[in-house]
Amino acid sequence: MVAALGIGAVGAVAGCIGAPVNAETPPPEAVTEQVAAEPELDPARDVDVDRIAADPTDVPEPVDWDEPREHDVTLRTKELVAEIEPGVTFKYMTFEGQVPGPMIRVRRGDTVNLRFEVPAEDNSDIHNVDFHAVYGPGGGAVDTTLVPGDDAAELSFRAEYPGLFTYHCAVPAMDHHVSAGMFGAILVEPEEGLPAVDREIYLGQHELYTTGDLGEKGHHAFDQGAMVDEDPTYVVFNGEHHGFTDDRLGPIGAEVGETVRVFFVNGGPNQSSSWHPIGNVWSRLYRDGDLVSSPARYVETTPVAPGTATVGEMDLVVPGPIKVVDHALSRAGRRGALAVVDVEGEPNPDVYDPSSGE
Repeated sequence: MVAALGIGAVGAVAGCIGAPVNAETPPPEAVTEQVAAEPELDPARDVDVDRIAADPTDVPEPVDWDEPREHDVTLRTKELVAEIEPGVTFKYMTFEGQVPGPMIRVRRGDTVNLRFEVPAEDNSDIHNVDFHAVYGPGGGAVDTTLVPGDDAAELSFRAEYPGLFTYHCAVPAMDHHVSAGMFGAILVEPEEGLPAVDREIYLGQHELYTTGDLGEKGHHAFDQGAMVDEDPTYVVFNGEHHGFTDDRLGPIGAEVGETVRVFFVNGGPNQSSSWHPIGNVWSRLYRDGDLVSSPARYVETTPVAPGTATVGEMDLVVPGPIKVVDHALSRAGRRGALAVVDVEGEPNPDVYDPSSGE
């Protein structure tokens, strides 16, 4: 670079920092730098619920019937202020007051009789629901679009194809509504059901776009510009930053010798997840919620696109924490996409011996 530019040019480049004061360069005190002041956040608001995160162990019982049946399902929308992390509040949009919305479980050929409500006392915006498990206009969104206070919408659909599928709000501002928490999963089991496991878990990932900085105390409003730029403040599981850890709601419990099935839905609205269990693998992975094809085996990390649900199973052979993460690691370590499964039980030194070097 020196040879190409010449000594004088190099001096000019270097002189861009700490240039000497001369007749053409005003002294520092004469220069007024105009810097836009960062707006201060409003104080954190009183919360409407202590916890926005859906209980990851609240999973409907497996299908144990072998003939088609009907299910009456009610979904109510609720807009609620809750904490992303301690001291940081945000106005969420939810199905049934939780993120993700309740998991629905049926069998292929079953009929779902849906009642959809947008109560005026709980909502300020228009809402609807789009089921990816539905043949029909907008997955039902066309016929469930309601203004707060409208009479409930009612429709029926038959679960024609098996798998784990996303449902979400699909109004014109759907990216905002999904980001704020309006998504969930519906499981349509094959006619023969799923193999039995010891424990099932339900997790949902999404991005939060806010006017505050990561970890900044106060009330974070929704940031439309950040969402359009796909620049989230937080990337979280079940609405909360590191929610299922010792520092927050506590890890998810499990035992050595168990097989754990995880139902995972990526609401998005924009970013794919690199879904990985640190300290384990997906012993059986039903990619993209496909429950008909043979599962993939021993997969370390799998991509889960926004608007996609996936099922993974882990065999628990040693004790210790398993950290389920988005392996885009800044999201896991900093922005919140991490949940701990705390496996208790007797050590298995034939598989893993932490004291072998002592």
